[in-house]
Amino acid sequence: MTQTVTTDDGVRLWASRQGQGQGRPLVLCHGGPGLWDHLEDVAELLSDRAAVVRWDQRGCGRSERCAGPWTTERFVADLDAVRRHFGLERMALLGHSWGAQLALSYALARPERVDALVYVSGTGIDPVSDWHGPFKENFLARLGEVPERLARWRELPDGDRERAVLQWSIEFEDREGASEHAGRMADPWFGINTECNKALNDETRRAWGTPELYAACEALDLPVLIVDGAEDIRPRSAVDSLERALPRGRRVVLREAGHLPWVEDPTGFREAVTGVL
Repeated sequence: MTQTVTTDDGVRLWASRQGQGQGRPLVLCHGGPGLWDHLEDVAELLSDRAAVVRWDQRGCGRSERCAGPWTTERFVADLDAVRRHFGLERMALLGHSWGAQLALSYALARPERVDALVYVSGTGIDPVSDWHGPFKENFLARLGEVPERLARWRELPDGDRERAVLQWSIEFEDREGASEHAGRMADPWFGINTECNKALNDETRRAWGTPELYAACEALDLPVLIVDGAEDIRPRSAVDSLERALPRGRRVVLREAGHLPWVEDPTGFREAVTGVL
């Protein structure tokens, strides 16, 4: 069931709700920034356990194109508009990649609205400079396993669909199925909001890794499940900072999975997350 959520500044967001499970309601936050919801498979895995809400973030995917603002504070407010629209007094939050950062930011800002947080394939709370160099090396090495693929990726402009599929194909440990998995992420294709992507990534570089952020995470009195794919090309050591800070954190590492662990280990992913629900 798809619906339109209207934010407090009048922007219309695409949203969908499915499932009637008896667990606490679950809201999903997709990655990016600048992309659209790609968590339908996650919703299918969990909708027998909980009502699951998905949404496209501001200016992205099926949501209304707008001029921003592209800030975490604004996106946290949008997520709260989604919560209110569906009548959720409290909810579990699951965020993937950039969406894990957004879900964590929401939990820090509005902990009274969150029952539990599932932090999937994030990059922790240390400065971006601590992990981005090794990630870039891993990225080029993985893409360069097929030299023609790397050369083609370099030829194409930012925001191009073919370029995105090439880039996403290295996010899976399953080399044989990687192109098919990446193609599914791009079908349908809504176009990448590159302005949103740049602005929010720039904000993260400025704001992440501060003493205030560490202190806020140390004070977060919520159950938090961290889920990693061991073969993610982002150094998993980056997430150690968050794991150390959380007073009620638990971590599950899925050994044969990459950046989208529910694709390559759906059973392990479901078992981990249903414990929270």
